Amino acid sequence: MATPEMAGIQPTSTDPEGIDGVRMTWNSWPRTKVEASKCVIPISASISPIRSHPEILTLPYAPLRCKTCVAALNPFCRVDFTARIWICPFCFQRNHFPPHYSGISETNLPAELYPQYTTLAYSLSGSNQDPQHQQQNVAPVFLFVLDTCMIEEELGFVKSALRRAIVSLPDNALVGFISFGTQVHVHELGFSEMNKVYIFRGSKEISKDQVLDQLGLGLSSRRGGPGPVGTAPGYLKPVVQNGLPGSGVNRFLLPASECEYSLNALLDELQTDQWPVQPGSRALRCTGVALSVAAGLLGACLPGTGARIIALVGGPCTEGPGTIVSKDLSDPVRSHKDLDKDAAPFFQKAVKFYDNLGKQLVNQGHVLDLYASALDQVGVAEMKVAVEKTGGLVVLSESFGHSVFKDSFKRLFEGGEKSLGLCFNGTFEVYCSKDIKIQGVIGPCTSLEKKGVAVADTVIGQGNTVAWKLCSLDKNTNLTVFFDISSGERANPPGSQLYLQFLTSYQSPDGQSMLRITTVCRNWVESVVVSEELVQGFDQETAAVVMARLCSHKMEMEEGFDATRWLDRNLIRLCSKFGDYRKDDPSSFTLNPCFSLFPQFMFNLRRSQFVQVFNNSPDETAYFRMLLNRENITNAAVMIQPSLISYSFNAPPTPALLDVASIAADRILLLDAYFSVVIFHGMTIAQWRNMGYQNQPEHQAFKELLEAPNQDAQLIIHDRFPVPRLVVCDQHGSQARFLLAKLNPSATYNNVNEMAAVSDVIFTDDVSLQVFFEHLQRLAVQS
Repeated sequence: MATPEMAGIQPTSTDPEGIDGVRMTWNSWPRTKVEASKCVIPISASISPIRSHPEILTLPYAPLRCKTCVAALNPFCRVDFTARIWICPFCFQRNHFPPHYSGISETNLPAELYPQYTTLAYSLSGSNQDPQHQQQNVAPVFLFVLDTCMIEEELGFVKSALRRAIVSLPDNALVGFISFGTQVHVHELGFSEMNKVYIFRGSKEISKDQVLDQLGLGLSSRRGGPGPVGTAPGYLKPVVQNGLPGSGVNRFLLPASECEYSLNALLDELQTDQWPVQPGSRALRCTGVALSVAAGLLGACLPGTGARIIALVGGPCTEGPGTIVSKDLSDPVRSHKDLDKDAAPFFQKAVKFYDNLGKQLVNQGHVLDLYASALDQVGVAEMKVAVEKTGGLVVLSESFGHSVFKDSFKRLFEGGEKSLGLCFNGTFEVYCSKDIKIQGVIGPCTSLEKKGVAVADTVIGQGNTVAWKLCSLDKNTNLTVFFDISSGERANPPGSQLYLQFLTSYQSPDGQSMLRITTVCRNWVESVVVSEELVQGFDQETAAVVMARLCSHKMEMEEGFDATRWLDRNLIRLCSKFGDYRKDDPSSFTLNPCFSLFPQFMFNLRRSQFVQVFNNSPDETAYFRMLLNRENITNAAVMIQPSLISYSFNAPPTPALLDVASIAADRILLLDAYFSVVIFHGMTIAQWRNMGYQNQPEHQAFKELLEAPNQDAQLIIHDRFPVPRLVVCDQHGSQARFLLAKLNPSATYNNVNEMAAVSDVIFTDDVSLQVFFEHLQRLAVQS
């Protein structure tokens, strides 16, 4: 027997996700359920299923599958070269290599057995489709759904963004257009002689069959009359010609190259909603009906293909299903307080409506993207369920003219390296060693309810399954899988190995069917006594992000859940188990470096917008949590604990403590808080800049100092989606609050006299990190 040498599994510091794009809270696993619960932080893996990496090979054939558990051939399989047999590490089944592997030997290995290729991509075109993942290759589809209940200026901004987008689309992409206000207008692009529009009333719920009949896509309208008794009106079966569907489709969805002119003409003529608005009333806006019609149209024309509904919404829905607020302007849009007290009359009904819409879109394999731009709320909190289920993108900004919207919208259609790499129609499956069970996934996906021996009794997020649907995924999409250990005392001897395999099938942006397989191996360790291996395998960043995701999930699902208390209790338990101390002596407490950053992450998480909803609207909270759940660990960690860089004359740019003490009059600070990037000028720097010193040739160094943070900020903004808001401010200026809100308040108005030569103070009653640590030490050492 020859066993390929085990691939190194230590994450590297430069690229913590490595080739596999997998990060775990624990890289060595406790052997039993009881031991795992004592480790406090749940055992989970966060994976970016299609993250691009230069070392990932693409093979032009389907993978070999185990005949019992269907796991794929991987570097951890044991191989008998003389008998041409491989043994599956998941179920220990012996499998014969097929004839085309006949040349295999210890010196002639296929790529799947090389230890460094723990992640491989398979291109499954036509003849070599993997029977487990059949897909059809079709051009991508973009159906724009535009709100017209907005002022002329805003409509102008969104029209110019749409014109730029249409030019950037691939020529073969199919495009459709729906506008809505008080009514829904479906524009027939295939009828270029004149503007032909189908109108739907916005005041009542409309079924998919009604949509189809009214658009002339139902079975009865095709037969020229009602169908025979006993036949339900169903889908219109699309006719595919030259890779493009035919018949009813090409009236409403046309290749971008063919409809560019008619779309631009349509945008030129499009006006703001003409329906009269009474004084003291909100505009009548039927967002829910518009999205229902869009979903029905795509379901009729293109079921099962990669299609996106791109909703551009400029205000709250006030008409028909999905309504979030009444027409009367004196009624405010629901707040967190209203939701807590059950005083938001429309909320539950709207969530139920969008939940059903999400299910319909998932069944059709379609995606809902939401671009919400308004000064008030538009209903992101209600729509969250449909966007998250379908893996859609969401961008929240205060105007369609703001760079957050304009630059993010442009990124959606860009090609090449900068593009998001939007893929469609994905499924994600997990196989694991026998004593491991899957509790569920938190992330932009939907359970496929595929039962298996690995399904755990307890559910977290999308559970009760070993497979999930990803209607849309891109190179940043990240999923967190929660595991449970089901074994008794005698199983999983310390030092033995456990295996996990993640399979993601999807349709790439160019219509190619792809399958990505990642197989990882970890060790079981004894953790009754805290072992060095267990401690060294703890990933602090991943643990902080997983706790943030789990906490946000519990805040939404469990009534009366006290997030701060839950986080504090878990942190105290963790420090009690892994800290070094003498009982009841706080001064003796020390924490291993593998855990030393974790309390700081928890301190910042407690103060973050994920846990503190005060001062944020339900829409903003929903937006922040959706991005927390879908971004990779490095990005999500920055959302929880922003990074701060200091620029000054006497040192190169250096990381600074996230503390008010880092503010100095002769420094510039660059804060990356993920959703916003702040350039903060100290008082002296701001005065010199206002005097124009940077324009004088003898002050070249000052000019360079001013430019450096701007260049670094542009680099951050360039790589991120949604594009963050850039705030440039001065010490003591009104926008300095964007920085001060994120800093540790070590100097407040309470202790300013004790602080020596402090540059700034924060007016807050929040405890500082130092006080937080002192309390933590005292509670962790209590007997």
